[in-house]
Amino acid sequence: MLSVVCFKWASRSYRSQFGPETVNVLRRMVSRHYPHPHDFVCITDDPTGIDPDVHIVPLWPDFSDLPNPAGAKHPSCYRRLRLFAPDVVDVLGPRFVALDLDCVITGDVTPLWSREEPFVIWGGTHPSTPYNGSMMLMSAGARAKVWTEFDPVRSPAAAAAAGHYGSDQAWISYCLGPNEPRWSRSEGVYSYRNHLRSRPAMLPPNARIVFFHGRVDPWSPQARSWPWIQEYYR
Repeated sequence: MLSVVCFKWASRSYRSQFGPETVNVLRRMVSRHYPHPHDFVCITDDPTGIDPDVHIVPLWPDFSDLPNPAGAKHPSCYRRLRLFAPDVVDVLGPRFVALDLDCVITGDVTPLWSREEPFVIWGGTHPSTPYNGSMMLMSAGARAKVWTEFDPVRSPAAAAAAGHYGSDQAWISYCLGPNEPRWSRSEGVYSYRNHLRSRPAMLPPNARIVFFHGRVDPWSPQARSWPWIQEYYR
């Protein structure tokens, strides 16, 4: 059975704040658009207000204070690297997909999450960084070197020096190279910032999931006025 995993932790410096309702809405979207047995998991430091049918996993402390090389105003997600640890199977099971909270599921995600490769990641959102960590599908223990070879001093610096953008996704890109299986627009995976911003009220007909990795969130007042957000983000 697939585990569908999200993270929620407190961050005073990040531009977006993620309350319990962002977890609950994601759970409901997954339930509507993934009609298969699954375990919905939230890895969090504060489960207050999260629906009782969400499986809560306490947030691990690994690399919680490690900053993004680009500065404190940029998100630091290095703690997500533990998803690559071989022993994560004991926590999340043998197969899981990890999703960012700031997404909108607009269609059946079965074709995305039924792929059989050991590791699949979203990509193509930044010219110098092949991967975006907003969605990753993997078998537990796949690409373990992302975890086992990470050094909190040398690894972020090496990824940044190579021109990769972000925190965990920069290291994943540096560590794995550019040839991992990816999702793209052809499979219905979109970036609001990169692909929809010029015509935000228009949802592409093949869209299955849209990620809001930027200053606009699905719950932002401007986004809430778009009919497709009203239809799907609930």
